[in-house]
Amino acid sequence: MTIVVTTPTGHVGSRVVRLLLQAGVRPRVLLRDPARLEPDVRARVDARRGDLTDAGFVREAMAGATSAFLVDPTPHTVEDPVGVSRRTGAGLAAAVREAGVRRVVFLSSVGAELRHGAGHIDGLGAIEEQLDATGADVLHLRCGYFFTNLLASLDGLAAGELTTSDAPDRALPWVDPRDIGDVVAARLLGGTWQGRAVQGVHGPEDLSWRRVAEILTVALGRDIRLRVVSDDDVRAALAAAGLPPGAVAGIVGMTAGTRALTPEQPRDAVTTTPSTLAGWAHAHLRPLLAAPAG
Repeated sequence: MTIVVTTPTGHVGSRVVRLLLQAGVRPRVLLRDPARLEPDVRARVDARRGDLTDAGFVREAMAGATSAFLVDPTPHTVEDPVGVSRRTGAGLAAAVREAGVRRVVFLSSVGAELRHGAGHIDGLGAIEEQLDATGADVLHLRCGYFFTNLLASLDGLAAGELTTSDAPDRALPWVDPRDIGDVVAARLLGGTWQGRAVQGVHGPEDLSWRRVAEILTVALGRDIRLRVVSDDDVRAALAAAGLPPGAVAGIVGMTAGTRALTPEQPRDAVTTTPSTLAGWAHAHLRPLLAAPAG
């Protein structure tokens, strides 16, 4: 059994690699810089150096693999994020088909089911369709909002402010990427599922942004007030930061296009994962905010 893991140093991929190692599997990991792997991990994996946007590299690196965990590495900041995701997905799908990979787990997102109108998430919807056409058994994990996205808000949180352009009282699923990694590893190692499947990964509860601010106030030991801005405010801030128009549209569209969305997968025993935002914030955000500047 040969299992390929893409983005093995990411929040999800690193957890998948650890669990596979603990299960006695030597995964084949695809990444641009093997030096980013922890030394004890690097010695136990088959590391292949290359870029996931290079279809030739991916095809060669997947040769002989039985299963794969695939992630779209496209940054939100490129000029045409959906187009880049589509092209990357085409290369991934071609590699799956040509290498004869029998089973694929794909890291998708809540909102990918819309296919259109959800900003950069539309790129994930396109990749779902590309992978579905390969003939492999494919599982799309439609994940909620990552706890780790809050790491991009450290400056604001340090000033006691959490900013969003979403509706402040709309509840949506929030999830710890570590829990997603648990689901991925279980599915890669499990031998019973077949065909095309979709599974939500929703965290332990749906949270509104107002509720998130309340949770962070307690977990971080400091008052966190919620600041709600408009889509136009976000557009202006991103443009001022130098992002190209296509990137701005892709980022704003992810929130604007999913405001009325009810996730396709209901919350149940399969889609609900255990780690709480309070526990994650206390363990990960609080130390960062307590560290001296610089």
